[in-house]
Amino acid sequence: MHTLCATMKPEINAAVGFLSRFLRIKGHVNDRQLQSFSQTLQDILTEQYHHHWFPDRPNKGSGYRCIRINHKMDPLVGKAGQRIGLTIQQLYLLLPSELTLWVDPFEVSYRIGEDGSICVLYESNPIVNGNGIVTTGNSNLTSSVTQVSPMVDSRISCKEELLMGRASPAKPYMMTVSS
Repeated sequence: MHTLCATMKPEINAAVGFLSRFLRIKGHVNDRQLQSFSQTLQDILTEQYHHHWFPDRPNKGSGYRCIRINHKMDPLVGKAGQRIGLTIQQLYLLLPSELTLWVDPFEVSYRIGEDGSICVLYESNPIVNGNGIVTTGNSNLTSSVTQVSPMVDSRISCKEELLMGRASPAKPYMMTVSS
């Protein structure tokens, strides 16, 4: 595996696991389809982000790496869904109708709804080695993602944590997406 692809693997796994969780929870896809969806989406995202991944400048290319579902299905998610026989209309039923997922070096965040809170799925600390190359350091997967399985577990969601008074730490920035 190319070194750059290896550095984006934890972030892509977190994003794919998060989206796959919705398909699993709704129960409309079998395990084989779910595994195929996950693998296909991992491959698509790795290829798509290959020349748009900048660990030394994580915000560069963030808009390009944003997965967005609103009045239009994200084409990368749509392609992975169609690979397992789901139509775009079926994907709209299985996934949140308003979802923004930012897949950036060292952090994967999401927002459900236009006015929803931004929640962190995955974050890690960048490490600069002796050659000045930035790599992933210690990672922290929040309650929505598990390291052990490629699938997301069914623990409490960020929105549920907010309702219960537990939330991921507030981030001092505003993320925007243009259509």
